[in-house]
Amino acid sequence: MKNIVIFGAPGSGKGTQSDKLIEKYGLNHISTGDVLRNEIRKGTELGKTAQQYIDNGQLIPDDLMVSILASVYDALGRDHKGVIFDGFPRTIPQAEALKQMLSERGDKVAAMIELDVPEDELMKRLIHRGLQSGRADDNEETIKKRLQVYHSQTQPLIAWYIKDGVHYHINGLGELDRIFADICKVIDGI
Repeated sequence: MKNIVIFGAPGSGKGTQSDKLIEKYGLNHISTGDVLRNEIRKGTELGKTAQQYIDNGQLIPDDLMVSILASVYDALGRDHKGVIFDGFPRTIPQAEALKQMLSERGDKVAAMIELDVPEDELMKRLIHRGLQSGRADDNEETIKKRLQVYHSQTQPLIAWYIKDGVHYHINGLGELDRIFADICKVIDGI
């Protein structure tokens, strides 16, 4: 089982590369963003609570996200090939909670793949995505808040995963196929 954390700032290509990995390796995909947007769309209590955090460019509380992820992960059963965690963890306490949740199931994170993209490119991508998709959180003010949160709270995870021995750096700027090939080299080697 190859559980992968796909990691990077908003707009770094996590979703795009995850789709390609799912197709090639038959992995499952747990995107916290998709899970939360679905809850918001359905108007659930979780969705309403999440919307308040998202509107302010803040992260969802850890205990809430871990319980959601554990439920989604457990629903996959024991025979899956692995999971791509997209958008989680975003903080060191979340990484520790994910490690513990997987460990309790006899599983682990096999690789944390970091997609590294310069900030000016991230802004361009996210503004373009907002125009294309109509996502309310892809506007310049919210994007700036999300990038500030990423740099202050999420980026320290790189050092945590380096220490854990499962960090892999990928240059996320350039042709999609080259980026994907670099990621595949990592996955084939674990």
